[in-house]
Amino acid sequence: MTPKRLLIRGARILNPARHEDYIGNILIAGDRISAVSEHACDPDAEVIDAHGLTAVPGFVDLHVHLRDPGFTDKEDILSGCRAAAAGGVTSLLCMPNTKPAVDTPETVRYILDKAKDADAHVYVAAAITKGLGGAELNDLEALRKAGAVALSDDGRPVVDTACLAEAMCRAPELGMLVAAHCEDLYLAKKWYLNEGEISKQLGLSGVPAAAEDCGTAREIAVAAAYDVPVHICHVSTRTSVALIRDAKARGVQVTAETAPHYLLLTDEELLKRDADYRMNPPLRAEEDRLAMIEAVRDGTIDAIATDHAPHTPAEKADFLKAPNGSVGMETSFAASYTALVKTGVLTLAELVERMSVRPAQILGIEAGVIGAGEIADIALIDEHEEWLVDPDKLHGKSRNTPFKGMTLTGKVKATVCGGRVVYSEL
Repeated sequence: MTPKRLLIRGARILNPARHEDYIGNILIAGDRISAVSEHACDPDAEVIDAHGLTAVPGFVDLHVHLRDPGFTDKEDILSGCRAAAAGGVTSLLCMPNTKPAVDTPETVRYILDKAKDADAHVYVAAAITKGLGGAELNDLEALRKAGAVALSDDGRPVVDTACLAEAMCRAPELGMLVAAHCEDLYLAKKWYLNEGEISKQLGLSGVPAAAEDCGTAREIAVAAAYDVPVHICHVSTRTSVALIRDAKARGVQVTAETAPHYLLLTDEELLKRDADYRMNPPLRAEEDRLAMIEAVRDGTIDAIATDHAPHTPAEKADFLKAPNGSVGMETSFAASYTALVKTGVLTLAELVERMSVRPAQILGIEAGVIGAGEIADIALIDEHEEWLVDPDKLHGKSRNTPFKGMTLTGKVKATVCGGRVVYSEL
């Protein structure tokens, strides 16, 4: 139950949207922030002592698979949001490759209804095409009326380019984001790992970078030709980065995300023959990892999202037969901090901008700001705490993290979502 009043006291308040950074208090009434200042106080409020911690706007994850409906042995809406809360994620966009796919108003409403009591705000990306088949457009207006805020066939590209173009042209009129999974399926016939030196060492067929690059080029071409926006999901190759950078310079309405695993890991992890390191797009070479870091630094990549993709231990047991994907919401801040802030690439404020402020702007939701009257979504972090990633201590249903056994820097200590404390280590 939401407390009548909550006081976060003595935190460093880091609010990149308003260029603020000071020590102060945050007073929350119901689901809103009622006051933020150096001396905000209420003697009747429940108190969180945040001395030594940094309060930042809750993170917004643009790319999450909640597996509900249909695959709730892997994750469900409530368990996925518990994992989100443990990672400071207060808003997330769930992808439509469920069973059934999110291609009807009924399924959209099912997700939103189940998410009412969840520990994060859940936003729905509905399928662009019927059954994610890539060819027949859904009733986009009906999906929007049901509550979907975005469109995607994530997990697969929209194969029919005319269908993709129609969706991209209609989405702005409906106030919806098109999030594009960029992949040429004719090139991406093998699902094991990145095509390169590591795939040669393992004697396995790989997925060439060109599979992603060709898809990225197509989506950018459509956006440029029709002067409409597109958001590129899970960017992993240096050529895709170059295409996006060039498109932005030409005024194309393109935004992009990458994931923490592309910032911190490479395909050398696959030498372990452990399926937890297999995802789509696959981990790439060191040159690609460095290109991702530079692209986040210079703003070519706007946002960091997780592509949180839970799978059961049984599914991940066989290196070659396992499905692709890894969980990521609980480690997203720490992995990104370790890759970008600890190394001096970004400041903490710049990282928060890419994990909260900018994703909220891209999705067009109320989030990313700490201020009076704003929604009370706040993460309290200890940016210097080092911690070991133990899969058995994760809060979702699945354990397939590529960061297992790693020591990361930066820890979410508490999360407030809609004025409610949904996670706390304090």
